[in-house]
Amino acid sequence: MRAVLQRAARASVTVNNETVSQFDRQGIVALVGVTHGDDQNDVDTIVRKIAELRILNDETSAQDGDAPIIVVSQFTLYADVRKGRRPSWNAAAKQPIAEPLVEAVVAGLRERGLTVGTGVFGAHMDVELINDGPVTIIVDS
Repeated sequence: MRAVLQRAARASVTVNNETVSQFDRQGIVALVGVTHGDDQNDVDTIVRKIAELRILNDETSAQDGDAPIIVVSQFTLYADVRKGRRPSWNAAAKQPIAEPLVEAVVAGLRERGLTVGTGVFGAHMDVELINDGPVTIIVDS
């Protein structure tokens, strides 16, 4: 499992001209990709990192500061571009595997008491954010 975490001053996700998630204060946008063989251990690692990494102001974590989080499923995190000009998506898990694991990440964050918005799995989404810093962290489980 892979996550790209971006500290954001504000962020939103829009699907079909409807805003499905947003926040207007410092928080984290977590783009989450799933590969073959990922399981609950990978979910637990990603949840812990999203919640506990001290990447917000004053070296606080999302959990420390009750910062909002938006989780967006993104299979393109597993693109293989080593050959040619067309990415291969073979390393990305398909929907029957990926969707429940991304939902488990969201559930795990909510179980920690965090405010978590989401995108819409499989939809074309407009993700807007003001990257604060900029701070962008790549986490692999």
